[in-house]
Amino acid sequence: MPDKLAKPRQILLIAAALSFGLAGCDMIQQQMGIEDPAAKAARTEAEGKAVGGACRQSGRAIEDCYSIYNWLPKAPVYDGWRDMDAYMRDNKLETIAPQLPPAPPPGTKKKAAPPPEDSATAEKTDKKAAAKN
Repeated sequence: MPDKLAKPRQILLIAAALSFGLAGCDMIQQQMGIEDPAAKAARTEAEGKAVGGACRQSGRAIEDCYSIYNWLPKAPVYDGWRDMDAYMRDNKLETIAPQLPPAPPPGTKKKAAPPPEDSATAEKTDKKAAAKN
């Protein structure tokens, strides 16, 4: 005679195994570097608003801000720019000139500075150029 609790016990074991497996998904995603789309959208929107506000405070036109920070969506950049514009008008604040150039977009390589020439190398180059003439 089969046990009457065998079927519910199997269902319970399967449910427990599935719940443990699904609980580990977040840990696996974090280790693999997979970001939750909702969290990424929220972060991108916050960055866009911050960049837009900074552009307005530094006196940059919204079009310049769009072209400099082209990897950010335009809507949050505009929201940040507009909010900062209203804040600056209400408090009668002047723009602040930026001291540094804008940051390069992600994924672009920085140009390597040419190696400094020492005086001995410069003299050899000058001698070679004079000998050719």
